[in-house]
Amino acid sequence: MSNTDVVMAFINAVNDMNWKTVGELFADDIFYHNIPMDPVNGKEAALGFLTSMNAESIHWEMIAIAENGSDVLTERVDNFVLPGDKKLSLPVMGTFVVEDGKITKWRDYFCMNQFMAQMA
Repeated sequence: MSNTDVVMAFINAVNDMNWKTVGELFADDIFYHNIPMDPVNGKEAALGFLTSMNAESIHWEMIAIAENGSDVLTERVDNFVLPGDKKLSLPVMGTFVVEDGKITKWRDYFCMNQFMAQMA
């Protein structure tokens, strides 16, 4: 499985809200930074952050993906339906580091103002 395949399996698992598979794709000591928020360390913390929105559905639309060694870059639109039928849609640039078939580092870049405006 290529590093791109690992990231795509992760994206597909998030879209399916299959948290078991998501966790299996994370290294135990994953570093996850949802910039501009504070980073989290470790599989449980990263899974906790992902599930904390209590999304009713998730669809991360892949626009582009590129691999260079262990680095995989993604351009996505992350779509969520939150409780109360609140919809959230954010353009995101994501960077992943994959080592031995596990995601060891993950950073997502997005506009916090756009996020806050949609959450209001």
